[in-house]
Amino acid sequence: MSEQTQEPGRSEPRRVVVAGAGMAGVQTAAALREQGFTGTVTLIGAEPHQPYDRPPLSKAVLLGTAEGSAFDVDFEELGIDLRLGCEVLGLRPADHALDTEAGPVPYDVLVIATGAEPVRLPGSDGVPGVHLLRTLDDAERLRPVLARQQDIVVAGAGWIGAEFATAAREAGCAVTVVEAAQRPLAEALPAEVTAPMTAWYAEAGVVLRTHTRVARVEPGTVVLDDGSRLPAGAVVVGIGARPATAWLADSGIELGERGEVVADRHLTTSLPDVYAVGDCASFPSGRYGERLLVHHWDNALQGPRTVAANILGSATGREPAVYDPVPYFWSEQFGRFVQYAGHHADADRTVWRGDPAAAAWSVCWLRGSRLVALLAVGRPRDLAQGRRLIEAGAAMDAELLADPARPLKSATA
Repeated sequence: MSEQTQEPGRSEPRRVVVAGAGMAGVQTAAALREQGFTGTVTLIGAEPHQPYDRPPLSKAVLLGTAEGSAFDVDFEELGIDLRLGCEVLGLRPADHALDTEAGPVPYDVLVIATGAEPVRLPGSDGVPGVHLLRTLDDAERLRPVLARQQDIVVAGAGWIGAEFATAAREAGCAVTVVEAAQRPLAEALPAEVTAPMTAWYAEAGVVLRTHTRVARVEPGTVVLDDGSRLPAGAVVVGIGARPATAWLADSGIELGERGEVVADRHLTTSLPDVYAVGDCASFPSGRYGERLLVHHWDNALQGPRTVAANILGSATGREPAVYDPVPYFWSEQFGRFVQYAGHHADADRTVWRGDPAAAAWSVCWLRGSRLVALLAVGRPRDLAQGRRLIEAGAAMDAELLADPARPLKSATA
């Protein structure tokens, strides 16, 4: 895909429209103002709620220790036109218009930030007692389920499945997690790393059933593909997410094989004056030599700064900013704080720091001698130092790195 170019001296766009009022959309709108954009900023969100942060949904909101997680952003003070409860329906690039439920919205520059949507359990649409956990409304519907301490079946042992199972056990529910793969987090991490994590389920009193699928849901029962039946007052589906881009089908924009918007290294798309950021977009990483699609909070926080800088820079002919972050995410599950930085797909060596059977340990991935990724369980200092070393492309001494008593930053070659 060729990168967009702007004519030097082009005037600042008058109207920027941001489609999507999640983290990526809100941060884009705010960053435009923070960086000095004086034109019109319109932020469009499908949900009727004040824009909110999603991570608290899987614990604080779900358990009732917080009523919500609205962003601390004064949209009125920033001069952001916030349009909520307004779903985007399509894009007409030739007309520079976004089609919505409330009618067309013209733009000079459009930012696509519609995020991701959960993958649904086949055959479960409309079935009573089947829940997703993606929105504030989803969390509100699940709160009374946990309060009643019902038997719960969770489909999927990924990050969301583990976090929900943690909250459900804290609420006193009996929980069974059903996973189609042979281990938890099969798509995210290597088998040797997820092996010690498998024991966390039993320690928390959660039954983990791997290499099996939900065949169908009946009233009060889940039937698995091996014929066994599980009691279930509720079924929570956490089998993945996909970019929310179906509304772009007839727009002519380039979409990737996973349905995501294909962005370049400046987060511009194949259409003129259209950017994409967050969970709905992939970008080429020069650091890792491949295209990344990152469905995590930090990506939705960092990318908007690049988008805002490039929208403003296009008017002055300034060299566009390149987006090439070290991916980062975290998860709180079964009493453990798990953090990950980097991308380990092309690593050729794994170095452990500490005993994975213990409460705190880390694992590092090297390509040659260079640190490319790190997973830390209960070792936040390792993560903080490791992230900086990855960003710097630091070469490491593997023998020193394997000593968990040594600060990671002192293990450079």
